[in-house]
Amino acid sequence: MAGLWSTDGVLRRKPIEHIEATEGGSGEQLTRVLGLWQLTAIGVGGIIGAGIFALAGAVANGTAGPAVLVSFLIAGVASAAAALSYAEFAGLIPKAGSAYTYGYAVLGELAGWFIGWDLLLEYTAIVAVVAIGISGYFSFLMENMGADLPAWMLGAPGTGEGHKVDLFAVVLCLLVAYLLTLGIKNAARFETVVVVLKVVVVLVVILVGVFHIDTANYNPFFPYGVGGAFTGAATVFFAVFGYDAMSTAAEESKESQRHMPKAILYSLAISMLLYVAATLVLTGMQNYKGIDPESGFSTAFESVGLGWLANLIAVGAIIGILTVMFTFMLGVTRVWFSMSRDGLLPKWFAKTHRTRHVPTRVTWIVGIGSALIAGFLKIGEAAELTNIGILLAFVVVCVAVIVLRYRQPDLPRTFRCPGMPVVPLIGVGFSIWLVTFLKWETWLRFGVWFAVGMVVYFTYSYRRSELARAERAAADGPGLHKRDEPRG
Repeated sequence: MAGLWSTDGVLRRKPIEHIEATEGGSGEQLTRVLGLWQLTAIGVGGIIGAGIFALAGAVANGTAGPAVLVSFLIAGVASAAAALSYAEFAGLIPKAGSAYTYGYAVLGELAGWFIGWDLLLEYTAIVAVVAIGISGYFSFLMENMGADLPAWMLGAPGTGEGHKVDLFAVVLCLLVAYLLTLGIKNAARFETVVVVLKVVVVLVVILVGVFHIDTANYNPFFPYGVGGAFTGAATVFFAVFGYDAMSTAAEESKESQRHMPKAILYSLAISMLLYVAATLVLTGMQNYKGIDPESGFSTAFESVGLGWLANLIAVGAIIGILTVMFTFMLGVTRVWFSMSRDGLLPKWFAKTHRTRHVPTRVTWIVGIGSALIAGFLKIGEAAELTNIGILLAFVVVCVAVIVLRYRQPDLPRTFRCPGMPVVPLIGVGFSIWLVTFLKWETWLRFGVWFAVGMVVYFTYSYRRSELARAERAAADGPGLHKRDEPRG
């Protein structure tokens, strides 16, 4: 069996007690500069955005009607159950990588690889979805201002015919990549300021919109049936888990074991309150059939004679949704960095800037990749690409927290998921349930990506991971595998 993979190999785990010491094997480290409220801002920035300003209108119009509120609540319950599991891990393992690192430490290398590889695609696609959503609001704003932009510039996002290249979305993806290469401290300051502006815009929407609600618009509440609300939940689910991407920044957080669990819970609580209030206002102001799938709130306020506020909302959406792009591009680059530092991907990708201490190489690769998706796919196609992998990541984290609690109950946890094992099992159940509502095309895309990942793992990662090299070094003696080390 020499040279072949074995079950023991794919199940090898990173010892939690030694992760802090062994993570730095490549010599590449991130710097800890983020405080509690910066982390919370990154989490809120990742959760509040496309869900309100883009997908809420699209799901209300064609999938759930006024029951889009129920869609968000269902997604929120599943997300909260998983968030408590993430919070326990975040307080236990203060390193970059989030679900990938947790899965690797508890369930083994293949499980960690599966989640990490999955998140590379999912997070990148989310960045693209958000960029397309911003482009829709930009198009609305330009039309209201009388600007006649060529169709090729905006790519007719979300429509069937005439979709060329969404140039505006492409530029946004590259802009966010550039911001992240400036260093996490400067990028986090930008993120915090923009998140505050975004929350202010959402509060204005709610406080002004509540005076223009017509309760007749809530009837029928389930125009597409109860099933429509669940289908909508599967679609909007990615809008309520930005804390997952935020948790990838654990290695850049000061007092991470204490602050990260709080930031996860704070960001989800704040965001769900805003989501519930905003969806009530949206479907109460305008009949669900008349809600614009691309710029729902702007058209809703325009429909009640508040065109000036519609323009303000469009500007706020353009600025505010940038924070979602920031959070998820931060997430994918940190997962990629962690996988490369662990040897599962070439360590060339784990190289950080010598003064800014951020992984600039993978940041630009992700920026270009998300730009290509945003430029050539419609928002619905890109959104469906994101959800299945995130739901499966939630399953892995919820299962892992149960396994670890019973395998190593005495580990020093700064936060303990309550209701063990019921709460994590709720997260597992909801996530699997929501997966069943996704379209077969989504499964097909996921299957193709998974198959490619398995080829990469068994032809490259299995033998080149840090754990595999440590096993060979222990068996054969020191100094025999230096040739395997890539040059940075």
